[in-house]
Amino acid sequence: MKAERLRELLDEVAAGTLDPSEAVRRLAWAPMELVGNGDEPAFARLDHHRALRQGVPEVVFCPGKTADEVVEICRRLAAHGNGFLATRADEATATAVRAAFPAVVSDRRARTLHLAGNAPAAPEPDRFTLVVSAGTGDLAVADEAAITASALGHRVDRLYDVGVAGIHRVLGESALLDAAAVVIVVAGMEGALPSVVGGLVAVPVIAVPTSIGYGAAFGGLAALLGMLNSCAAGVTVVNIDNGFGAAMAAERIHRTASLRAGRA
Repeated sequence: MKAERLRELLDEVAAGTLDPSEAVRRLAWAPMELVGNGDEPAFARLDHHRALRQGVPEVVFCPGKTADEVVEICRRLAAHGNGFLATRADEATATAVRAAFPAVVSDRRARTLHLAGNAPAAPEPDRFTLVVSAGTGDLAVADEAAITASALGHRVDRLYDVGVAGIHRVLGESALLDAAAVVIVVAGMEGALPSVVGGLVAVPVIAVPTSIGYGAAFGGLAALLGMLNSCAAGVTVVNIDNGFGAAMAAERIHRTASLRAGRA
């Protein structure tokens, strides 16, 4: 339940258009909802108060869950008006969710499934997240970050294939870099691009190492260590291939800025 919906509920009770007992009934499930199959132990405990605490609802991480479990979790989330976002969905899971929710928007490369809520937040036109990708091979992670940030209600711009092998490509986009409120930089190989971007902009830079690279890249470890050792002060680094985590970090930055400006 989002704060806006809770205020609407209280306003309805105050106006006399909603019986208090009905309001209590609707709020009874709010903190947590058990999801299970009959007499079997619950396989999930949905945190419906997360949107109240953090501003965004719970997101479904698909690996380790059956397609039926993901569908049922998504069904419970959607029933309360927030829609849902599911990440890292394999094709079998995506097919099952698309069949259950014809309006869902799926992205095969990013492996995301997004169903918009009843009242999606309107992006602030003067603040946007810029997702920068070093190479085309990094786009699965970059797209996951971009789709997640967009699902959270933020305006997102993308700047792809501007890695340091042709550094003029990113240097030629200085106007776009300067206009962004937060920059997410996704790179594999040696992971140098976040240091370059971090040296060009004054806003928060979130670095995402990817597992793209040859043998000594060690599945993204080389990029991770390179980003952690960035000579551009203040660059934040998330886990390997974690585009979702980068978008959530950007959400916290945006939300803090909005709270300080009195907009949330």
